[in-house]
Parts: sequence; structure tokens; C-alpha cells
Amino acid sequence: MRRADPLLEPKSESDRWTHDEWDDVDYVDAAVVDRTPGRRRLLKWFIFTMGAFAIVGLLTAGAVGWWYIRQVNPTGDQTQTVNFTVNATDTIDSVSTRLQELGVITNARVFRYYVKSKGGIVFTPGYYELHPRDHMGNLMRVLNTPPAATYKRITFPEGFTLAQMATRVQRDLPPMTQAGFLTAAGSPELRSSLQPEGSTSLEGLLFPDTYQVAGNESEAQVVQRMINLMERVGRQEDIDQGALDLGYTPYQVLIVASMIEREAKFDDDRAKIARVIYNRLALGMDLQVDATLFYGTASGTKFSDVRYVDSPYNTYMHPGLPPTPIANPGRASIEAALHPAGPLSVGDPLCVGLPAGSPCELLFYVLSDADGHHVFAATAAQHDANVQAARDAGLLG
Repeated sequence: MRRADPLLEPKSESDRWTHDEWDDVDYVDAAVVDRTPGRRRLLKWFIFTMGAFAIVGLLTAGAVGWWYIRQVNPTGDQTQTVNFTVNATDTIDSVSTRLQELGVITNARVFRYYVKSKGGIVFTPGYYELHPRDHMGNLMRVLNTPPAATYKRITFPEGFTLAQMATRVQRDLPPMTQAGFLTAAGSPELRSSLQPEGSTSLEGLLFPDTYQVAGNESEAQVVQRMINLMERVGRQEDIDQGALDLGYTPYQVLIVASMIEREAKFDDDRAKIARVIYNRLALGMDLQVDATLFYGTASGTKFSDVRYVDSPYNTYMHPGLPPTPIANPGRASIEAALHPAGPLSVGDPLCVGLPAGSPCELLFYVLSDADGHHVFAATAAQHDANVQAARDAGLLG
């Protein structure tokens, strides 16, 4: 037999297997098993880091947004007001800085950014009334409105003195002040056509009424408007001719009207009080008008405290009219001063029992009830009885 060639004999299974590097366990562990998890971990860390940055970014953006909103619309009490003056030289920088200093806004830079983003502000010099910590949009709207286009109402009741008017101005027309109003009222540049030569007081020459005052008006302009209205009312009531018919000047008629205003509470009494005043003046009697004693005194002053004070306004001590009006009268009192009640007739109850030939004229009056009505008398005896009745009723202090 032919022997087989060893080279041609089939090899063992292991001999016939071609070696592959992937069959190397150590290599596979290092190249495949180890490398894949590392890459995954790197990817995970990258994703985590980017997510963290995104979250931080969102939180930061949210915080900044919330902070911005709080600057634009801060919390706090907005019921109070602040008087703010815009000057001719003001800019958005100077205005925003002062607004922050006053506490009206919380951040001047944010205000400037907000105003710029909303189209800006055209500043008009004048006075503005702002609410601290209000929405910047509201502040911008107010500052964009010229003061001449904004108005406030103020009412001066009949019988107010200049001092009382000044107090009302400071209360209702800020930033106007009491001192500013009184200074304007004492200025020689502001005079009334009803004011006599040499008089330096506008007491009684400002008409009490309700006025609409623009935001750019001054105390002097308000005083001038009140002078003008009193002059117009005087013309409407024909005060020049009426005073001439009575034998007095228009200014003296206003003095009488001011006493009527302070004494009378009801229209029915006004013309009678006017008649008492004119009758006593004609007879040379002291007027003895209580209201004149209280002129210039503090509220709550008692009659006993001023009865014997030697003042030119003490009509118990000095004859004739006081030197100036004691208040600013309204139309009804001016009408009464120009048209006093007529003389008493012979058959009037007050004239019954008088001696023959005795004049019967209204010369006295005193309170008759707690509401403020008055009772009138022609004789001292009648008046004494009326006074005693008032005392008994607790009407006299």
C-alpha cells in the first residue's frame, strides 16, 4: 500500500482554525468591553452638563424676568401721592434719578429702559402728582400729560378768611402752599378794582366759589382768578350804583357783606342784619357785631376772651365799620348788603307801645334757636328780653 503523505493528511480541528485577533479574550475585554462603556459615560456627562446649563439658564432668565417685572410694577402702598416738579432743563436721566431718590420708582436704569422701549417722554415743565411705586406705565402717562391739561377742584366756602383759604389751598392744591397763597394775596401787584387806595389787604375781595385749577397754575394766578370773579359778581350786582344809593363805597358795602356772612346762617336774616348795621351806623351807635371780635383769632376762642381786647376790629369799643372785611362774602350776603330790609311799618308788632314820635327801627338782634336763626328788636328793652331768653336756652356763651 501506498503510504499517505503526511503533508496531505488532514490537520486537527485546532490546527485548521485560523487565528483571529478577536479570539483573544484579553484583547476583546480591552478593546470592546472597556471602550464602549467609556464612550457612553462621556456622552452622558455631556448631556447632563448641557441640561444643567439649560436649566440654570432658564432659571436665570426667569429670575431676571421676574426682577424686571417687579421693577416695572413694584408692590407697595399706592394711595399716597408725591408732588413732583419737572424743570425746563430736565432730561430722562435727571428725572429718573430724582424719581428714585423720592421713592417713586425702585430703579432709575430700568425706568429709562422702559421709557425708551415705550416711545419716550416729552417733558413739559410744571407740577405733577405721582403715586409712589405705581406701574411705570402709569407714571409715564402722567409725565407725558402737560400740566395745563390736568385739573384739580377746590371749593372755598362763603365766609372763609384769607387765612382759611390759604389752609385750604395747601390741603387741596399741592404743591401750592399756605405761605405761597398768603404771599400772593399780599403782593402789591395783585389788586382789585374794588380795593380803596392805600389798602394792602385783599380780605373780602376774593370770591368764594368752586374753582378748576390747572396743574401749571401758581398761587398768584389762583388769587387773580378769585379777584376777577369778585369784580364780575360786583358788576352783576351793580355794586357801584348800589353803594352810591346807600351812601357808602363799594368797599364799605363789602365790609358790611362780610359781617352779614359771618353772622347769618339763613337767607331770611341777611337783609334784616344789613338793616340793623346801617341803622346803627346812621345813629352813630357802636355796631357791637360779635363776629368782628373773632377776626384773626384762633378757632375755639371764647367771646369772654375777646370782648375787651382793644383791637380795631372790636366793634364794641370802636365806632363805625372795621378797617377791612372780616371774611370773603358770597353773593347772597352782597345782595343783602346792597338791599337791606325796609323800615318797620307803624303797625309792626315791634313798634307797638312805643312813645308817640319815637322812631321804630331795627337796631338789635340775637340768636333765637340752636339752628342759628335770629330774633330782632327795635328797643333796648325788647333786646334785653330776647337776650335773656337766649341765655335761658343756653344759646349764648
